[in-house]
Amino acid sequence: MGSKVTATLAGTSALTLYSGMVAGSYQLNLPAPQSRIAAEMYDLHTLVMWICVVIFIAVFGVMFYSLLKHRKSLGYKAANFHHSTTAEIIWTVIPFIILIGMAYPATQTIIDMKDTSDPDITIKVTGYQWQWGYDYLRGEGEGISFYSKLSTPREQINNEAPKGEYYLLEVDNNVVVPFGKKIRLLITAGDVIHAWSVQELGVKQDAVPGFIHDAWFRADRPGIFRGQCSELCGKEHAFMPIVVEAMEPTKYALWVTAQKKKSAAAVVDVNKVFTMDELKAQGEKVYAGTCVACHQANGKGIPGTFPALDGSKITNGPKAEHIKVVMDGRAGTAMVAFKHMSDVDIASVITYVRNAWGNTTGDLVQPSEINEFRN
Repeated sequence: MGSKVTATLAGTSALTLYSGMVAGSYQLNLPAPQSRIAAEMYDLHTLVMWICVVIFIAVFGVMFYSLLKHRKSLGYKAANFHHSTTAEIIWTVIPFIILIGMAYPATQTIIDMKDTSDPDITIKVTGYQWQWGYDYLRGEGEGISFYSKLSTPREQINNEAPKGEYYLLEVDNNVVVPFGKKIRLLITAGDVIHAWSVQELGVKQDAVPGFIHDAWFRADRPGIFRGQCSELCGKEHAFMPIVVEAMEPTKYALWVTAQKKKSAAAVVDVNKVFTMDELKAQGEKVYAGTCVACHQANGKGIPGTFPALDGSKITNGPKAEHIKVVMDGRAGTAMVAFKHMSDVDIASVITYVRNAWGNTTGDLVQPSEINEFRN
């Protein structure tokens, strides 16, 4: 009997060791914290884990000791009892003490996480399928707005080119903040539920349409911190990265100045009349960044999932109906509203789609028409 038990324990140990070796190449812990809140969360996680380890060793140690030392082959007979007040008190009081010991630091951390008072900068974060919108509402940088979407080339996603170092974790516009400053985030969504999550900074907050949730962080050092949408939000859920760039305050001030100049230069008179070539050129860029994931580069869509735009009744029908679909989306389908885009971008992409592939309507949609639809 002893040899069987020894063999069983040896086999279990070998299997555990093998599993550990297999998992050794993966990161099994939380990323190194880069903010005070993230450090508190990391320490709390470590504390609870070690409490669980001690409980595991104690419980299974007693269990295996009892099995081995009080087995029938050694002449022991099972005790015959059904009640012990002492035992019930012990197994009630000890877990209660353990839970209180874990609840106290957990409560302190949660209170700190929810304290968004007195921020230096407030940023509104809006999740869309499948990009993020950022509006700097208060503090240095107030008035800056931009969208941030995946910048990993489609060739890498389609396995037509080697994967880059930050595959699916790179964007065209980083969220830039000064390190050492308290950043408050007002998080919402424009279509479905998303979640803004950057573990190194200790932030993970759902973005829910029609509701605003808040969170905060303070980066301890300059650097780039990466995260992803952490709520299943549709076909391109895995393609919604988040990149936060924490800068020296002086460099941040220069970035703010540059962004405001860029925004001023990008302002376009909605009454300006564009040529077909201008609209198609801009529309092709917008389509590649916003529409191609569902409707595909050839406009054929994905049969049974996303409709084709090439030869579609919408893209070849009245302009007004096409504009309405793009602006308001279609209830009950995967087509969400894109009214958050600029008048120029919406006019450009509609013009492009109506004159691409086999679509030859010859129609132009001017930004003024989009602006009129909004009003």
